[in-house]
Amino acid sequence: MTDGAAPRHHEHGSPVVRALFLVAGVVSLGLAVAGIFLPVLPTTPLVLLAAACFARSYRPFHEWLVAHRLFGPLVREWHEHRSIPYRTKLLAIGMMAGALTVSIAFFVDPPWLKASLAAFGVALGAWMYRLPSRK
Repeated sequence: MTDGAAPRHHEHGSPVVRALFLVAGVVSLGLAVAGIFLPVLPTTPLVLLAAACFARSYRPFHEWLVAHRLFGPLVREWHEHRSIPYRTKLLAIGMMAGALTVSIAFFVDPPWLKASLAAFGVALGAWMYRLPSRK
C-alpha cells in the first residue's frame, strides 16, 4: 500500500476467537511496553503481534496502534513494506545482546542455564536479523 493506510483486515467471525485474539493482543502489547525497559523482551515483534491480533479482534484497537506516536511508524512500515527499520533492528539486537550478556555474566549461576540463555539470544538475534528491513 502506498497511501499510508493500514491494509484491510477483517475481524474473525467467532466471538470466542475474537476474544482470544483480543487477550493475546493486550498481553503482547503489555509485554512490548515492558520490552522498552527490559531489553531481553523483543519489543518490535511483540508490537507487530499485537497489531495482528487487534486486526482480527477489535478494529478500534488496531487503528489506535497504527496511529500511535511511538508504535505506529513500526506497524505502518510492516503493513506497507513487510519490513522493519534497519536502525530499529540493530538497536533491538544490540540491546538484547547486552542484556543477555550482563544476565549471563552476573546473575545466572548454573552453566546449563548460561548456555541456554546464550543459545536463546543467538537464535532470537539471528531471527530478528533475517527480518526484512529498509533504511
